[in-house]
Amino acid sequence: MSQTHTGAQAEQRLLWAMLLTGGFMLVEVAGGLISGSLALLADAGHMLTDTTALAMGWLGARLARRPADQLRSYGYHRTQVLAALLNGIGFIALVIWIVIEAWSRFREPVAILGGPMLAVAIAGLAINGIAFRMLHGEHQHDLNIRAAALHVIGDLLGSVATIVAAIVILMTGWTPIDPLLSVFVALLITVNAVRVVNQSVHILLEGTPPDVDVNLIRHELIEEVPNVTDVHHVHVWSITPERPVLTMHVTVATLDNYSATLHKIQACLAEHFGIEHATVQIEHEKCADDLVVKGKA
Repeated sequence: MSQTHTGAQAEQRLLWAMLLTGGFMLVEVAGGLISGSLALLADAGHMLTDTTALAMGWLGARLARRPADQLRSYGYHRTQVLAALLNGIGFIALVIWIVIEAWSRFREPVAILGGPMLAVAIAGLAINGIAFRMLHGEHQHDLNIRAAALHVIGDLLGSVATIVAAIVILMTGWTPIDPLLSVFVALLITVNAVRVVNQSVHILLEGTPPDVDVNLIRHELIEEVPNVTDVHHVHVWSITPERPVLTMHVTVATLDNYSATLHKIQACLAEHFGIEHATVQIEHEKCADDLVVKGKA
């Protein structure tokens, strides 16, 4: 399946998940105000953030399919990473608000109507389940989809927590369970939100992909390609998690069969490291960069 077709599918799934989430958010706001439940209002807040996150994700997926041009020689794939970063930061901000509001509820408990709270939470669980099903399976390598799916998972857990809180309130009347479970779900999701932010920043800083070992690349090329004697100036980064890029200098014993040596290097990178876009500078004897530095000296 082509990357263009896959991108179009991701874009469509994000759009439908956004419409579902945004529509039900209004129902949760009404339910939270009527019942007085912080868990419902927090979940509605999740859904507001989710709707914005899914909208940014959709826009990022749409822009990512634009072809490269003179200003963006690598294309617009990084818009997905930017969307994921903004989504992660937005979720952390929402968690802070929930914790502050929960502390206020602990200090001054409010009356909560368990019946409406339970009904809206069950409906929310169904809607979130449908939205997650749309995104499930698409977010293994796509950081943008994974960030959007993280928000939906947060709502799923939020709906489950709200259902539990509503049942406890209906059976015992103990209202502190409402803000307590809200904080628990918020902190649980924070761990994954921080992970998405860290990964997004790592990519934007041109960090080496975590599954790529530069020393192993050197070792494999020297072992696999007979004409290669040294590998240096290796730089590996990612446009997106599924698009690693590499540049490097390779010293060869002889310039005979230049094309065959280059082909073997490219094949080794693709087969062993999943790197299909590599710029390789073939050198004989001394490194060209070292000669330039000595010439300037």
